Amino acid sequence: MTNYPHPLIAKEGWPFIAIAFSVALLVHYFAGFFWALFFWIVAVFVLQFFRDPPREVPMMSNAVLSPADGRIVAVEKVEDPYLKREAIKVSVFMNVFNVHSNRSPIDGEVRDKWYFPGKFVNADLPKASLENERNALWIKADNGEDVTCVQVAGLIAKRILCHALPGDHLSRGQRFGFIRFGSRVDVYLPPGTKINVNIGDKVHATTTVLAEFRELQ
Repeated sequence: MTNYPHPLIAKEGWPFIAIAFSVALLVHYFAGFFWALFFWIVAVFVLQFFRDPPREVPMMSNAVLSPADGRIVAVEKVEDPYLKREAIKVSVFMNVFNVHSNRSPIDGEVRDKWYFPGKFVNADLPKASLENERNALWIKADNGEDVTCVQVAGLIAKRILCHALPGDHLSRGQRFGFIRFGSRVDVYLPPGTKINVNIGDKVHATTTVLAEFRELQ
């Protein structure tokens, strides 16, 4: 898997942006600015939704980085439903004004990938982790730790995009997917991992250190 370049606007949004601005231009041309104002607002909203700015990767070798922009809605001890192990789950909720590009929290190899069709309830709710449409990646960190990173669709999110495949090696901060229009990302970490965030904290993909592994192997 090649590292996706960061052109400021995510390629997943190019068709939507083109359609939105084309409609606004056509209405403006044939009906005037007043009638086109609503369509220009929609076009600007679509443009900002698909922004994909580059991010600087922290130098900490044992850091687990935030895979998404948003707000922490869960920090809890659970059973990882994908690897069937005890884990600490950290969940990041993205609203429609957050950047929706998803990035790898660690350096590691993708060992497996699972996709589950499901519901589209509010991604802010706890049940969304197990009931909504979702895509999970099992990433074996370079230091030997297991991390599960799960993209979860939200109330109006209708498409999860994941470009990573089993066998790919991801670098911390490397872009691996996108979720359209509201969602969350769950990260399942090994017990004993030092968690650096609390519920309600605002985080940014790549630049926020969610947690730190206990030690390097």
